[in-house]
Amino acid sequence: MNIRCCALLLALTACTGPSSTGGPAAAAARGPHAFSVQDMLAMDRVSELSASPDGTRVAFALRRTDLAGNRGITNLWLLDADGSLHQLTDDDAGNSSPRWSPDGRSLCFLSSLGGSSQVWRVSVHGGRATQLTHLPLDVNAFKLFPDGERLALAMEVYPALATPAETARKDAQLAASKVKARIYDQLMFRHWSTWEDGKRSHVFTWTPDGKPPVDLMMGWDADCPTQPFGGAEDFAVAPDGSTVVFAAKNVGQADAWSTNVDLWAAPADGSAPPRCLTASNEALDGLPSFSPDGTTLAYVAMSHPGYESDRQQVVLMDWTSGATRKLAAGWDRSAASLAWSADGTQVLVDADDNGHHNLFALGPAPEAVSQLTQTGTNTEPVPTAQGVFFLRDDLAGPADIWHTRAGVGAPVQLTHLNAAQLAAARTGAFEPFTFTGAHGDSVHAWLVKPVDFDPAKKYPVVLLVHGGPQGSMGNHFHYRWNPQAFAGAGLAAVMIDFHGSTGYGQAFCDAIRGDWGGAPYEDLMKGLDHALSAYPFLDGARAGAAGGSFGGYMINWIQGQTTRFKALVAHSGNLDERMAYYDTEELWFPEWDHQGTPWDNAAGYAKHNPIEFVSQWQTPELVIHGDLDYRVVQTQGMSVFTALQRRGVPSRFLRFPDENHWILKPQNSVLWHETVLDWFHTWLK
Repeated sequence: MNIRCCALLLALTACTGPSSTGGPAAAAARGPHAFSVQDMLAMDRVSELSASPDGTRVAFALRRTDLAGNRGITNLWLLDADGSLHQLTDDDAGNSSPRWSPDGRSLCFLSSLGGSSQVWRVSVHGGRATQLTHLPLDVNAFKLFPDGERLALAMEVYPALATPAETARKDAQLAASKVKARIYDQLMFRHWSTWEDGKRSHVFTWTPDGKPPVDLMMGWDADCPTQPFGGAEDFAVAPDGSTVVFAAKNVGQADAWSTNVDLWAAPADGSAPPRCLTASNEALDGLPSFSPDGTTLAYVAMSHPGYESDRQQVVLMDWTSGATRKLAAGWDRSAASLAWSADGTQVLVDADDNGHHNLFALGPAPEAVSQLTQTGTNTEPVPTAQGVFFLRDDLAGPADIWHTRAGVGAPVQLTHLNAAQLAAARTGAFEPFTFTGAHGDSVHAWLVKPVDFDPAKKYPVVLLVHGGPQGSMGNHFHYRWNPQAFAGAGLAAVMIDFHGSTGYGQAFCDAIRGDWGGAPYEDLMKGLDHALSAYPFLDGARAGAAGGSFGGYMINWIQGQTTRFKALVAHSGNLDERMAYYDTEELWFPEWDHQGTPWDNAAGYAKHNPIEFVSQWQTPELVIHGDLDYRVVQTQGMSVFTALQRRGVPSRFLRFPDENHWILKPQNSVLWHETVLDWFHTWLK
């Protein structure tokens, strides 16, 4: 079920640009005003940093929202050494994944300008982009070889077919057929928001000589997990260009309940089959990255098979001998990404950390850990000889590009991409707090005050419950469950990182196993009690709660446990944990968190099951669900609404026929926020 990848922690694809209706120019023209969903969507979203070979310039993707077109539009930009910004592409096809040529004169990138996703090249000095690949299938991710000519790329193919062209012909035949039925012989038959079609993501090498690309996984019914959550981080090219290492999961009957992703190495010319590098570890191995000199392969590894939220430890593999050792094995954080320092002596990672998401440098000594940032959400570290470029956002605003030199002053902000938008929209002040929660443990939380806060007034408060459950709702600018949207509507927001949250050590994260409605619920209630006591302006008589995915489950659990809230909102939340197991796709998730299958551990699924307490439901509740959600299927939300209606509890059902576990379309996001805030205004006024 992988609710870790869900609701409260995942962002919309939308952000608005100067030419968009309701974009930054329109927001600024409104004059100073309280932050709203329109302001959230008006923010430019920067991602995919890529530093030039000399380390002086940074290319990046910038996404803006076409609100009228109900979509996001992404183009490539360049931050020059003098701090100036230059736009490199200017179209509505979608451009992403910038990769520098070795000479620093051009960038390769993905674009759908020609109708399908292909690799293009553009000069950093201006001019028209040219298309490099003309393949019959979409290119989903790519890496540039050190020679600047060859490409390692990922495409989805039918494993039994010899060439991408054959896959394209089969796709065309299926599309033309009047019969749309499909036959399945094993799990998974659907995943996330799509029905499986028998294709697998394979890694290819491409050369500019016009020959067909070489499938490094030819005939192998395995999947390089580049979709839907991964990308080019799932494979790496050796500095000498001889080898491609990729993460792949053997597809088979156990696919739905196994997390055993391995690393494989294949000759770049396809002259030999891939060999497994991590066969001894039956848990996940991923994020391969070669040291600059090619002597060492770094990657992350989990330890417990079947546990998707296990700690990702950094492992170094000697490329000649194959010997491995863990780097900073005693460091109790989980690496979300990794990148080598320019001199190859350290590995840079980012990780959840006490309500923030910080950058760390591991090495060169085996247990050496240096913390590079202290606050906010810091991601995408790009090391150069001059320092590290990275992205930083926080609860006050979205990401900008920053730079730091270890031991040489504080990090420096290089861009102010949303200065006009932030100047026009007033946001709420925020602060962290801690309290003693379940098991006597210290629990971290955040408070966001209403916009235009007056300490003499009393304000309604909304408890926002994050998804996962192994996740965190910390010092981060979200693009859906953004507490500033609540603050702008005159509500105070409280966010608590209950037992099961990430960034507080693996034992704290693991504590939620078999205890979904136990310690997490206790933390939420004690945390809200602490906030009401510590902040007299919070009105406990006008308290609401909202959450998505695991947070939605928790709202349905709260519904049967207490009447302290005046209104609830459950987005993509389970009602019945037993049936949820049979409905979902990634079975490893409930099998780990509920300690077995429903037939082997029936008590584990009944222990904290919201459906057992429907007879006690009486708090008004808004239920939200997307038809394309195959993680927490729509029947769960429909069942919650049915139970509420039949019990005579004031309730409303917001259905999105064109959304999955997330709300991705900008206009749908506006409706989501308007409906949620209207619900709270109705019941907390």
